[in-house]
Amino acid sequence: MNEPAAPLLKVEGLSAGYGELPVLHDVSLEVRRAEIVALVGSNGAGKTTLLRALSRVLPSTGSIVMDGRQLSRAAPDQAFACGMVQVPEGRQLFDRMTVQDNLLMGAYRRSAKAGIARDLDKVYGFFPRLSERRRQLAGSMSGGEQQMCAMARALMAAPVLMMIDEMSLGLAPVVVEQLMGVLADIRREGVTVLLVEQDIHLALSGADRGYVMETGRVVLAGPAATLLSDPKVRQAYLGV
Repeated sequence: MNEPAAPLLKVEGLSAGYGELPVLHDVSLEVRRAEIVALVGSNGAGKTTLLRALSRVLPSTGSIVMDGRQLSRAAPDQAFACGMVQVPEGRQLFDRMTVQDNLLMGAYRRSAKAGIARDLDKVYGFFPRLSERRRQLAGSMSGGEQQMCAMARALMAAPVLMMIDEMSLGLAPVVVEQLMGVLADIRREGVTVLLVEQDIHLALSGADRGYVMETGRVVLAGPAATLLSDPKVRQAYLGV
């Protein structure tokens, strides 16, 4: 009988904080290849802190294994070299650069021009609106278009794992629906997605599995559909 494949990302006993302020407490989770995993919880639950620890921007204790490599003592550039790429909350684009120049910044560590050109065409296929606005200054676009640009820039880094922080924040529902469709397309291309969201219904509706965080701890985990129908989740987060 074949052994199950090792998860792409496996986190065990992760704790982190800011100075004397602890935020994460003994967090464990795993993300398998080519799946969408939702990390959900209310504001202040520790979701962004967890992403910062995974990206190695924030020191932590515990184990982080990404694609077979132990990253618990790694620097941010080493995590990035493993294919861990983050789309930050607030997008953080280069406002005075064009859309295309922003996208090319995502590929700044890549040297193969043919691969960069191929991926540029691919992300314009994911986001046709960006193709129309490729010469426009990124800071002059709408919030939804800027979110598309931030996600496309991350894709230009050729990620193995794309971690997206609060994708839906401040966006109209029709735009969010389009972005969720793009995530499904990205996953079909083999990119694994860790989606961090306050909008629990949105995230779990589009994910394979999910983790619910409260006050720096994972309190529930399982298939996304199971969590979405869990009475505790529905009462605490969905008002049902």
